[in-house]
Amino acid sequence: MSYTALEEMRKQNEARFGKDVGPKQPDLLAGALDRNDLKSAVLRFLHNRCEGLRFSKEKTDEEKECGHFLGTSISAHQIPYNMQKDIDRLCLEREIEKFIDSGVAEDAYTVYYCWLEIFMGEYGRSQKMVELLSEFESNASSLLMKHRDHYSHSVYVFAMGLALYETNLQFRNTFNHFYGFDGAADEHRAAAFFLEYWGFTSLFHDIGYPFEIPFEQVLAYFEVDRQERGAGSMFISYHDMGRLTAIDAETQKRLSGLYHRTFASVNDLLAYGIDEKLGEAYQVTEAYLVRTIESKPIHPEQYGYYMDHAYFSAARLYQELVAVLGADKLTKAHVDALTAIMLHNSLYKFAIAFYKSKDPDKKKPPLKAEYHPLAFLLMLCDELQCWDRTAYGRNSRKEMHPMAADFDFTDGNIRCVYYYDQEEEGKIEDYRQKYADWEKAGRAGDPPRLKAYSDMAGKEQRFKRDIESIVDLSGIQFTVDLSVKKVDRSKKHTYISDSNFLHMYDFAVAINGRYQYQDKENQVSSTELENDFDNLSLEYKLSNINQVKSFAKYLDALGCFYTDRPVDYDMLERFSALQIEVFAPMEHERWIREHKSMGWRYGDLYLNVPLENEKPGDRKALREQMRQHCLCMDTWEDEEEIYRHYETLPLEEQGKDWKPFFTMLKLLKKFDGLRIYRLN
Repeated sequence: MSYTALEEMRKQNEARFGKDVGPKQPDLLAGALDRNDLKSAVLRFLHNRCEGLRFSKEKTDEEKECGHFLGTSISAHQIPYNMQKDIDRLCLEREIEKFIDSGVAEDAYTVYYCWLEIFMGEYGRSQKMVELLSEFESNASSLLMKHRDHYSHSVYVFAMGLALYETNLQFRNTFNHFYGFDGAADEHRAAAFFLEYWGFTSLFHDIGYPFEIPFEQVLAYFEVDRQERGAGSMFISYHDMGRLTAIDAETQKRLSGLYHRTFASVNDLLAYGIDEKLGEAYQVTEAYLVRTIESKPIHPEQYGYYMDHAYFSAARLYQELVAVLGADKLTKAHVDALTAIMLHNSLYKFAIAFYKSKDPDKKKPPLKAEYHPLAFLLMLCDELQCWDRTAYGRNSRKEMHPMAADFDFTDGNIRCVYYYDQEEEGKIEDYRQKYADWEKAGRAGDPPRLKAYSDMAGKEQRFKRDIESIVDLSGIQFTVDLSVKKVDRSKKHTYISDSNFLHMYDFAVAINGRYQYQDKENQVSSTELENDFDNLSLEYKLSNINQVKSFAKYLDALGCFYTDRPVDYDMLERFSALQIEVFAPMEHERWIREHKSMGWRYGDLYLNVPLENEKPGDRKALREQMRQHCLCMDTWEDEEEIYRHYETLPLEEQGKDWKPFFTMLKLLKKFDGLRIYRLN
């Protein structure tokens, strides 16, 4: 059984009540065991290979000794500790499935949320680091000539890595051996280790973009008439980096214990970590790496007038690790994640491997996975993930980029099919004609370009060739194919409502506040609301967040929208009875589908079974232990059947689907900027 703690709870309940009352074993996506596409591979990895993720034998022993559970569900001490960890993993499985289906930033948000809650302990502590990347991109990048999304991109990269670890035995064995995991007995521990440190590497490899964006803005502003950046370009650089690169005394002590030497700054730590893995193979010294890394923010003119966001990503993540996890929790694998991030953009390509150099003595071979598995995987996935990325820059919006992709990882190979918008076939035909003319003319000069289509379609195979020049794919059959198809935005669930992600968290906190503060919203502080929210399990936090994510859909059905921008529309102060009749059944449908996907089942035994020495809250705890709810539906044919189910509910239960939004309207006044408006 993949979710072993849930199964153990089911057996305990069966022994206690004489019949199978749950919890239900969560379902793996139908067909995922046999398929090797991106989604199937990712879900199979999380569902099967990560069995026992974050389990604690010590907590289980403590539960036996003290006689009560240590896990949190809707409140503390309701379920076994390991059962909570199983449900946390299920949350991540469900959220990444949604993201792969949609690719939208709102679904990327909940993947980040799950991972941070599981591996960093509390999303709120790292909230700004993650969300400001999206805010900078969406608000500032339209001023640039070239820029595409890095927020959803990072979650796609994360998913790609999980799929490759799951399907490629060669890489999996290399990674596991590198970190001391050998044999089938270590399978689940190795997968958990990979999930954690690959998450640090992939999800945060681009968080330094807020430092690169202003640099690019200045260049774009002062080079309107220039075609190429270079001598004479006006640029900004970063000095006084001490706060970002400082290592405090406590962390110095920890690092000294790990590496038996002292590091003056994060720059020194990164240089040492890279030299340790690549120095001998690539004939670079630690001193050279220190000089190069230190010059990145100060002298971008030495690097083609480009600012290396990877440097800022690594330094920023280092400070976050120390601040949130603590110096005593820092490991060598954390430093490996930092050095992988430092390498992924330009440092490896242009200062270590010189992969485009025409000088055979200078150009080095592609990176082998056994040298640095995390860096190898990040570079590979970062290059492969070029589809479905929102274009912000002025030129980027005009270029041809793949809108979708299919992957087949069968037998450890990588077969990519990138799809371009059918509406752009005119541009494609024009490119093909120009390419044919170029060939007939004897291939004089550079071939015609239609980025990124030409990089994949041309006989030069620039896209594939560059990847194979960066990472060593020997032993892996790597193919790239192209196709065109009609754009399908049905899974994007995009509506007029618009706000930043800082408000999404506030929304969720406000919705949760309805439980304790109905009609008392003005008497409670924002801090109290956030503390109440933080005391929930990940499952219930996500339920509130997913309710928020659905709110745009509900408002759209009402002819309304929310925004944090000043607009000339009438503000919505309250919902009418007719509006409630529209969105309340929609919310009930969301709740029903959510509970089924999370392994809940219909039942009311928790309400009726006799309990000895019953105390307040015992029946709620029993409900959580059974994962059984009297309002659930085990099966249904379509949404109309769910709507009919809603109509059968008592008025008190129906109110749970619409009253939260009244509370939210009041509580939102505590959070600056976000308002709801009517279209007419």
